[in-house]
Amino acid sequence: MSDRFELFLTCPKGLEGLLIEEAVGLGLEEAREHTSAVRGMADMETAYRLCLWSRLANRVLLVLKRFPMKDAEDLYHGVLDIEWADHMVPDGTLAVEFSGHGSGIDNTHFGALKVKDAIVDKLRTPTGERPSIDKINPDLRIHLRLDRGEAILSLDLSGHSLHQRGYRLQQGAAPLKENLAAAILIRAGWPRIAAEGGALSDPMCGVGTFLVEGAMIAADMAPNLNRELWGFTTWLGHVPALWKKLHTEATERAAIGMTKPPLWIRGYEADPRLIQPARNNIERAGLSHWIKVYQGEVGTFEPRPDQNQKGLVICNPPYGERLGDEASLLYLYQNLGERLRQACMGWEAAVFTGAPDLGKRMGIRSHKQYSFWNGALPCKLLLIKVNPDQFVTGERRTPEQRQAEREQAAYNQAPAEPQERQYNKNGNPIKPAPAPVVEQARLSEGGQMFANRLQKNLKLLGKWAKREGVDCYRVYDADMPEYSMAIDLYHDWVHVQEYAAPKSIDPEKASARMFDALAAIPQALNIDKSRVVVKRRERQSGTKQYERQSAQGKFTEVSEGGVKLLVNLTDYLDTGLFLDHRPMRLRIQKEAAGKRFLNLYCYTATASVHAAKGGARSTTSVDLSKTYLDWARRNFSLNGFSDKNRLEQGDVMAWLEASRDEFDLIFIDPPTFSNSKRMEGIFDVQRDHVQLLDLAMARLAPGGVLYFSNNFRKFALEDNLSERYAVEEISDKTIDPDFARNAKIHRAWKITAR
Repeated sequence: MSDRFELFLTCPKGLEGLLIEEAVGLGLEEAREHTSAVRGMADMETAYRLCLWSRLANRVLLVLKRFPMKDAEDLYHGVLDIEWADHMVPDGTLAVEFSGHGSGIDNTHFGALKVKDAIVDKLRTPTGERPSIDKINPDLRIHLRLDRGEAILSLDLSGHSLHQRGYRLQQGAAPLKENLAAAILIRAGWPRIAAEGGALSDPMCGVGTFLVEGAMIAADMAPNLNRELWGFTTWLGHVPALWKKLHTEATERAAIGMTKPPLWIRGYEADPRLIQPARNNIERAGLSHWIKVYQGEVGTFEPRPDQNQKGLVICNPPYGERLGDEASLLYLYQNLGERLRQACMGWEAAVFTGAPDLGKRMGIRSHKQYSFWNGALPCKLLLIKVNPDQFVTGERRTPEQRQAEREQAAYNQAPAEPQERQYNKNGNPIKPAPAPVVEQARLSEGGQMFANRLQKNLKLLGKWAKREGVDCYRVYDADMPEYSMAIDLYHDWVHVQEYAAPKSIDPEKASARMFDALAAIPQALNIDKSRVVVKRRERQSGTKQYERQSAQGKFTEVSEGGVKLLVNLTDYLDTGLFLDHRPMRLRIQKEAAGKRFLNLYCYTATASVHAAKGGARSTTSVDLSKTYLDWARRNFSLNGFSDKNRLEQGDVMAWLEASRDEFDLIFIDPPTFSNSKRMEGIFDVQRDHVQLLDLAMARLAPGGVLYFSNNFRKFALEDNLSERYAVEEISDKTIDPDFARNAKIHRAWKITAR
C-alpha cells in the first residue's frame, strides 16, 4: 500500500472554510474545498492526527480507489477489483454507506448492496467463511460516493462521527453538535482570547457544550483523546505503533494543559432540570475544576470574575417555534443586550441565532456576521464588541453624548472606592447603595410612535376604567394600520393578538414592526416583560378558535361589575372572557333580579355569573364543551354561587327542542360556524339563526326578554323575524369606550314577544 493517500474530510454545511484551515494546519497537503467536505493528500501519520485533533470534521475517509462507472455491473466489478484481504479478515464484520445517484443507480440501498456483495464475494473462502453485516460497530466501515459517473471508494477511519466526543451522554431539547459548537468558538476568536488568559461565559449554557469545547481548546486537549473505538481499530492496514505515538503525544499535551491555572469558564442556565446533566457532561470530559455551572436567568448572570477580567460571552438562544414565542424571545434578546451593556464592558460577545432579526433587538451592533447551518436551519453568528460606540440607542447622538455614555459605562465598571464603614444603631454594618444601572435601550422611531399611541390610549381609557371599576379592557385595536394587533389589559397582564398581515405586506417589515411593538408595550404600559402574552389571530373556521394552543393551565383572576372571573391568557386563542360583551353582561346583571336566566352557547358562563350576582332566581347555561363548563363551574365557585345554577352539556339546538322549561331572560351569543364532532350536522349562524331564535322564543316566558348577539361581520338578521317578534337593534348601546374604534366588533338585538 502507498505511503501517501487521498483523504476526504466531511463536515456540516458552512464549516468548509474553517475545516480547510484546520486540516492544513494538521498536515493535509494539496487541500481543496468541496460542499460539506475538504479533500487533500496525506501520509498515515497525518490521517491519524486528523482523526485525533480535528474539532470540525465529521469523518476522515481514506480513498481506496476511484473508477469510472456506467452501471451497476461497473460498480460491482470496480469494488471486486480491490484486494480486500489487505483490509479485513474473511469472517470480519462490515458496514457500507452509499451516497449519490446516477449511472443506473437511483436507490442508495441498492448501491450499498452491490458494494457489499462485491466485498463478500471477494473474501468468501472455500469453507464458506464470509464477512457479515454489523451497522453499529463493524470491523470495517466502507463508504462509496457516486459523483457524476465516477465512483469514489473509501475506508472510514473515524468509525462513529467525530462530533461524538463521548462526554455528552445527556443533552437538552435542542442540542448543538460538538463540532458546530467548536466552529462557532473558533470563528468568535476564542483560541486568541484563551491564549491571552481571557474568560468564557455562556448565559444560556444548556448542557454545557460551548463550555466543554471552549475548555478543551484552552487546555490544548485533543477533542477525541478519550475515544476508544475507531474505524481503523481492526483494519488490517492499521499501524498501532504510529497511532500509539500520536496518542501519547496528545495525552502529554493535555496533561501539560491541565496543569496550567484554569481559565475562568462559567455557565448559567435558567432551567433547573439541565444543571445536573451539564455538570455530569463536564465531569465526563474531566474538566470539573475548569468549568462551573449555576442556575440563573439571563437578566441576572454575572459574567466577570473581577473588574479587570475580559473575555468572551457566547450563547445559542432559542429560535422560537411555539405560540407566543415572539414576545418571550424578544425580551430574552433584550435582556441579553442589557446585561452585556451593564456587566460586560470591554468584552467580546458571540450570539449564534436562527432568528437574526431578534439579534438586532439587543441594542448592540454586530461588527461581523457569519452564515452557518444548524442541520437544515440557516443561522447567523453575530460577533459583537461590547463598547458604547456599538450601542444602538434609536436616535442620533452628538460626540459629547457619546463621551458621556463612555464615562457612565466606565463608572459602572470601575471598582468602588473605599468608603468609611457605617453602622446602624444595632451595630450592624450598613450596606452601600448599589451602583447606577444602565438605562433600558431606547426604542426605534417606529417603536416610540407606537409607545406614544399606547400611552395616549391608556391615559384616556384608564380614567374611564377606574371610574367604572373595570380592570380588564382593550387599550389598542389596530389604531395604526402598520401595527395590526389588538392589545388588552387584564389587571397586571397584557394580552396581545397579532392579526395576520395581508399577503401584500413584506413579511420582514411586518416582523420588524411586531418586534418594535413588543419592545414598546412594557415601557408604555408599565408592565413587566414577563407578563406580556402574544398570540397570532388568523381567519378562523369551524371550532379552530377554541382549540387548545398550550397546556400551562394557569388562570388569572379579574373583576368586572363586582364579579370575579377566571381568565387563561396562554392556553387558548381566546381567554375565557369576551371583553366586548362587558356592557351586555352588566345589562343582564341589572335586569336579572328574581328571573330565570338561560345562557345559550354559554362558553365560560360569565354572563350567567353576572345574572347570579344580580339576584337571578336561577341560571341555566348550555354549551357543548366540557372544558368550558368546568371553567364555568369554577367561575361560579369563585363568587360563592353553587345552588340554582345549572350547567348543561349538549348541542344547543337539540337541547332547545327537548326542553320544556320557561325562562324570563335569555342570552344567545352563538359562534359564526361550528362543526363539532359532538353535534349532528353543522351550525351556520347566517343560515340557522331563524330556527335558533324560534326555538329559543318558544322557551321565553310571557313578558320575557331575549338578547341575541354575534360577531359575524356580514351577518344580516332575517327580515321576517320582525313580523313575529318585536325586534330592536341595540348594538350601539352595547359598545364601551375601549371598543369605540371598532363599532362592528359585534351586533346585538333585544327581542320580545308581540
